[in-house]
Amino acid sequence: MSTRVLGVLALAAAGACTAAAHAQSGTPEPKTVHVFYDNVIHYTPADSSKYDTPLVRGASGGRVLTRRLDIAPPGHPVRIIAQVATRPIPVDAETVQDKWDRAGNVRLRRPGMADIEIVKFVTAYGGETAHEVDVSALAPLLTGDCTFLGFVDTWTSPGWKMDLSLLFLPVAAADADAPAWVSGLLYAENVTAASPGAGDTTLAVVVPPGMGRVVMHYLASGHCTDGRGADEFETKDHVITVDGREVARLRPWRDDCRQFRAVNPYCRRWSDGSWSADYSRSGWCPGDKVLPVEIDLGEYLTPGPHRIGFAVAGIRPRDDAGHYGYWRLSSRLVGWRD
Repeated sequence: MSTRVLGVLALAAAGACTAAAHAQSGTPEPKTVHVFYDNVIHYTPADSSKYDTPLVRGASGGRVLTRRLDIAPPGHPVRIIAQVATRPIPVDAETVQDKWDRAGNVRLRRPGMADIEIVKFVTAYGGETAHEVDVSALAPLLTGDCTFLGFVDTWTSPGWKMDLSLLFLPVAAADADAPAWVSGLLYAENVTAASPGAGDTTLAVVVPPGMGRVVMHYLASGHCTDGRGADEFETKDHVITVDGREVARLRPWRDDCRQFRAVNPYCRRWSDGSWSADYSRSGWCPGDKVLPVEIDLGEYLTPGPHRIGFAVAGIRPRDDAGHYGYWRLSSRLVGWRD
């Protein structure tokens, strides 16, 4: 019996024990919402639906999974854990369809706002990964009619399989810290030197009445089309403004990528003895998730209308060979009442 099957059986047994314990104590039971399971992500420009199922549809040539479902409100305070896994599809016992590290995410689409990245990650070089992220701050939006999207930037067909679950864990009221308001502000997969404003974007937002604390979640990863230099291996300034005033300046960077070498079976070893998965990068490592940077903007984002600006300094422009640097960015606002 495979390790994966044994793991599923163990989780099922643990879940049954947990449910029994909650039933005896009278406390609410944990609840798991399964969004994607073993769904295929691929790139077939002429047929996004090649691997569709009755519940999950493909889009963007198959690189995006989509599913719409209704999530019942929990009725009690909860902690929400997003669990996402990616697996490369094998060709045979020796190799897989897609050996490369690929940008990916699972995100939530709600009307009237930018997509919200629930979990942002980069796949391993042809290896399996599994991530858990506490997304309790998104609780106001993870209820009712929700559309979920799962994305891997693959160029093969088939490419990867994806699982996504949301685990709703009951917590005591004293331990709950659910916000009152969440709004997707920015979602951009290809911010370049040629983008409008050369990587400088200004967006309008209206903070609802009664918000006393507002925090921005900012997720960024830098890339380049030829795998060298900027903007993947050279850090850049990211500047955030509110109503024309600079409120944050940061440089996304990861220098701990070597710890993920074991999940990167197809990374390359160079002549100097280094491994491609080990290199420091602009906010990400092959095989790991990208966590949001939290920026407290309560002093600046008072209730009412505001203009929020995002700028990335010195993005590498397109060269004569057609290569360039680019950034994958997203941001949301989370607010708590006074």
